[in-house]
Amino acid sequence: SADEARFLEKPPLSYIALIAKAILSSPTNKLNLAAIYKYIEDNFPFYRNKGRGWRNSVRHNLSLNDCFIKVGRCEDGKGNYWSIHPLNLNDFVHGDFRQHRRSR
Repeated sequence: SADEARFLEKPPLSYIALIAKAILSSPTNKLNLAAIYKYIEDNFPFYRNKGRGWRNSVRHNLSLNDCFIKVGRCEDGKGNYWSIHPLNLNDFVHGDFRQHRRSR
């Protein structure tokens, strides 16, 4: 049906926006990589049956964009928690997911 088709359409969001929405959904404003994947699959069904390629894009965006920062190792020692840089937090909370380059 048309509703099902819309449900499975690619969302009109950048990977930065998808990741930011995932992190902002957490009460602590931090998530590990597996939790980011789970949020995206749970909230954007398009990604459920799209193979693993989109996950590479998520990792790429986390690593390359200054708006995401590592905030410590996971308790199980596997990987890091990711959060939003404090200078980007206000914009992201208000739905502005444009990339703002900062100098490190």
